Order: sequence, then C-alpha cells, then structure tokens
Amino acid sequence: MQAHYNVLFLCTGNSARSIMAEAILNGKGKPFFTAYSAGSHPRGVVSPEALQQISRAHLPTDGLRSKSWEEFAKPGAPKMNFVFTVCDSAARETCPVWPGQPMTAHWGVADPGATQGTQEQVERAFRDTYMLLERQISLFLSLPLSSLDKLAIQREISRIGNQ
Repeated sequence: MQAHYNVLFLCTGNSARSIMAEAILNGKGKPFFTAYSAGSHPRGVVSPEALQQISRAHLPTDGLRSKSWEEFAKPGAPKMNFVFTVCDSAARETCPVWPGQPMTAHWGVADPGATQGTQEQVERAFRDTYMLLERQISLFLSLPLSSLDKLAIQREISRIGNQ
C-alpha cells in the first residue's frame, strides 16, 4: 500500500469521540497519517471535556471543530483510505459514498457525554474513552499496512474494534 493515509472518524454529533480520535491519530501517526472527524448530525461545538483530555495528553486542539460528514463527500475533499465509525448510531446510518472506496470498520465506543453524575465521574468517563481510543489507534498504527493486502487489512481493522 501507499506511504500516506487519510483517515476519517465518524460519530453522530462529532463533539467528543471522533474529535479525540482525530487528535490522537494526528499526534501519533505523523507523517504517515492525516486524521479527520465528522458527524452525521454535528452538534456544532466540541465538548469542553474532550478538549481538556486532548490538552492533558499534550496534543494540539487548534482547528478541532464539529462538522458534517457531507464536507468529506464533496468534490475536492481529501480522499480517504480508512473510515471508522466510533459510535453505534453513526454505524447504523446510511453514510455518504466516499470517493475511492476506503476501507471501513466500526469501533464502537460508549459516549462519555451521556455520563450522568459528579464532575469527577464525567471526567473519568472522558478519560476512559480517550484511553480506549488511544489503545485502538495504537493497534491500528502497529499494523504493517505496506505489507498486508486489502482483505487482511480490512480483517485487522475490524478486529481492533471488537477488542
């Protein structure tokens, strides 16, 4: 396979999980990966708790914004190599047709924004979500993409989401 890959992380609201995944992969995957995120029904704002987790990991938050997945289905949008859904509702929705037929997988992650409780419990939910996404992305980055065929890669990226 090629030496540079574009990855799109999808979630319904594009306010927490997909944003954190974008930041993690952009931080860990340089110079071989560029990550993006989007939502089917974007909230329009990024969760402050998600931004806090990203900052605590010493990753940049500049440019992170909640946006529609339609942005990446338009002519002139970056061609995606991989598209990962990180929430169950986005996985069940009918996605736009992505130019170039990227490989897809579902990495279901619980929504930390749905956590009810004390501020400490909410922060723990965001921290746990961040750590899970970081582990999945680290596994993805450890795949020898250049030496695997497309079917083997598809099988492996799907397996990562089921761990």
